[in-house]
Amino acid sequence: MLARTGVLGDLDRLTQQLANGSASVGTVIPADAWRDEEALYLQFDLPGMDRSTIELTTEHQTLTLIAERPSPIPADARPVLTERPVGRFTRRLALSDALDAAAAEAAYDNGVLTLRIPLAAHAKPRKIAISGDAPKQLSA
Repeated sequence: MLARTGVLGDLDRLTQQLANGSASVGTVIPADAWRDEEALYLQFDLPGMDRSTIELTTEHQTLTLIAERPSPIPADARPVLTERPVGRFTRRLALSDALDAAAAEAAYDNGVLTLRIPLAAHAKPRKIAISGDAPKQLSA
């Protein structure tokens, strides 16, 4: 059996009472982001969450991630130690208009959600062909 005594045990009990079983309040979904010439990539840590509880949406250049982790402790059991957050988690990120959110792709593997959002066509670098002739001027 696990037992914490003294100040740490008291602090644990106080924290649990304040949280009232809702440890997800204030918990942030950790993320990493990077980009290359083609897309923006985001990875979110969602350990222990079933794929069916994960929801990704975009609206008005805002990405919203919602996921839920139920408590593994049966309702009729008496918790001894509860350190892992449970409940509903939300993360919102502002997206640049240089991204094509409609073409985003997501995959979930081993508790990590990976999202790839391609750059919009207008945001990609492009080369301008150079000819040997002088450009024609528009007449007014």
